[in-house]
Amino acid sequence: MEAAAAYESLDFGKMEHGCKHYRRRCKIRAPCCNEIFHCRHCHNEAMQSTLRNPRDRHELVRHLVQHVVCAVCNTEQKVARVCSHCGINMGEYFCEVCKFYDDDTSKGQFHCDGCGICRIGGRENFFHCEKCGSCYAVSLRDNHLCVENSMRHHCPICYEYLFDSLKETTVMKCGHTMHMECYCEMMKHDQYCCPICSKSVIDMSKAWRKIDEEVQATIMPEDYRYKKVWILCNDCNNTTEVFFHIIGHKCNHCSSYNTRTISPPPVLP
Repeated sequence: MEAAAAYESLDFGKMEHGCKHYRRRCKIRAPCCNEIFHCRHCHNEAMQSTLRNPRDRHELVRHLVQHVVCAVCNTEQKVARVCSHCGINMGEYFCEVCKFYDDDTSKGQFHCDGCGICRIGGRENFFHCEKCGSCYAVSLRDNHLCVENSMRHHCPICYEYLFDSLKETTVMKCGHTMHMECYCEMMKHDQYCCPICSKSVIDMSKAWRKIDEEVQATIMPEDYRYKKVWILCNDCNNTTEVFFHIIGHKCNHCSSYNTRTISPPPVLP
């Protein structure tokens, strides 16, 4: 190949092309709109800006990409690792399943058959949880509460779809997931309950003891001192009848104050 001989090696142009998402030596032709973009994220961002409702999604299906354009010689061709015209690697990392290219292999890219997509971080550092339906850090193996397809939903804070998000995610004690940066922002605003199930996401025992002291120091008026209410505990899901108090209502089962008042149970005949 004369064109291939014009370049010194497969590495010609490595890390010199791409976008803010990936360094790669090709662009993709989106099968949904037939337009050319640097990557699927560039396509998705461009399409998202045209939607009236920001919660709507118009996204490129990575597996359907059939054609790419070499960024070095501008030749359009079928998906492959090496350019058919100039012979350069269009991506140091290449996944034929995801039609994914990336020159920056320091990310530790790997394809997960369970997820059906490529992940970053090194295969040795992750495992695929079949019930949750996603890859988690090995530190969470046998150390997290499984929630079926927990990653296949939107972040409850920013509403970005979590499964293929580029941002780091975290698994809370309850098993639900969200972006790590959204989780940290939630903590900064003293919000310690899962936005999905309302369970406490950190150890609140010190806070509950502090509320115990406040309850003991706050005497209720005579009219309310012996008033009782039924509560549901968000942490242990038990219901119980307790004395009403303006500070809070403590669960008799797990000592949590993460509770809500509910209607009393029906009286059986």
